[in-house]
This record gives sequence, structure tokens and C-alpha cells, in this order.
Amino acid sequence: MQNPELFKKLHQFLKWSSLAVLILALILILRKSPPPNIPFDSNAAARAEQKFEAAGQAKAAGLPSQVQLDRGELNSYLTQNLQLEGKSATGTAATAAGGSTQSPTGNAAPNSDPAAAPSGDDQATLEQVQSTVKDVKVDMEGDLVKAYVIFNYHGKDLSLELDGHLTSDNGYMKFEPVAGKLGSLPLPQSTLQAAVDKMMASPENREKLKLPADISEIQIQDGQAVVKYK
Repeated sequence: MQNPELFKKLHQFLKWSSLAVLILALILILRKSPPPNIPFDSNAAARAEQKFEAAGQAKAAGLPSQVQLDRGELNSYLTQNLQLEGKSATGTAATAAGGSTQSPTGNAAPNSDPAAAPSGDDQATLEQVQSTVKDVKVDMEGDLVKAYVIFNYHGKDLSLELDGHLTSDNGYMKFEPVAGKLGSLPLPQSTLQAAVDKMMASPENREKLKLPADISEIQIQDGQAVVKYK
């Protein structure tokens, strides 16, 4: 025979436990994780530009060319070329082969979808997500890229960390997540993969990740971003 009092206590316990878990998750989400420690280098941006110019000249001469950027150079390049909230693009993109000033990623947008992590009715396009991004930092370890993004979500600044492998496939950028955090809340790998797959399912978003015609591949190798030209 069922005990109504025991059933009532169990129901209350589950109800309050669920509430406690939700509150804890919210606290962790609102608590921004610390950014990666990227040493400041005032000459990094200039070095990145010089590397792209040299690669463009080599390609124009019919020679194999590629660009290798360390984390300081990559972050300086992103700072100059990303269209962040409250900051207009400077338009100082590196000179690629043939005098192109387009960034290797087309729009230099982060290869992630910060607004896809919080569930809800907001189906943000890549442009909408980019417009809310306030800061981007990228670290690299081995063949792993570690992106740190601060973005505004309904008036609140949140942090998003994404670790994964950056490759290219049939002329498009491809990101394979392996770990991530929203604020200080770890996200399951399945959730991260579902968010990336959802973003890539949109033809409009996928087109934004198309590589320029003269770029054959972008990879992370030995802690550096390697851009290879055709």
C-alpha cells in the first residue's frame, strides 16, 4: 500500500532539488570565466600584416605560400578586423594574394554561435550574434583552438569558451568542438556539437564561413594558426 505522506515528501524533495539545480546553473552561467592570458605585443599586428603581404607576393610570383600566426599576432589581427559591438571595423585587413584585403575567414567572424547555447526562441543569425559580441580572445595549444567570447544576451554580458579543432572542408571553415563553458557552467560535448550543426544547417550562416578563393586551408598546428594559399 502506498504511503501518501512519503509520496508527498518525495515530491517536495524533487521539486526543491530541481529548483536548487536551476539556481546553481543560473549562477554559474552569470559568472564569467577568466579570459586566457594573452601577452600584449605592440608589434604583433604589424608582423601579421607583413606575413600576409609576403605570402601575397610569393603567390603572385607563382611560389607556394602560407602564413603562420602565433597567438599574439592572431589576437591583434582579430582585434583590428572583427566588427565588435560598439566598435567599427578599422578595415585594416591583411593584404592577401592579388591585393585582396579580405580576411582569411571571409568576414572574420568567430567560428561559434554564442547565442545558440541559451535555449529559447531567439534563432540568431551569424550577423545578429556578431553584433552582440564585445570581446574575442583566441589561444592555441597543439592542434586545439581555444576561443573566449564575451557577448551581450538580453542586456547581460556573458562569457563563452569553446575548445575544438579548426579545419576546412570543401572550401568552408569547419569547427569541431570538444569542450566548452557558458559562464562557469561546463557544456556537454553533445550540446556544443548540436549548436554547431544547427548553425551550419543554415545556408546563410554556412556561406559566411566560406574561405576566399585563394585560400586552400586553415589549420591549427603546433600552437599556431596556419593559412595556406592555393
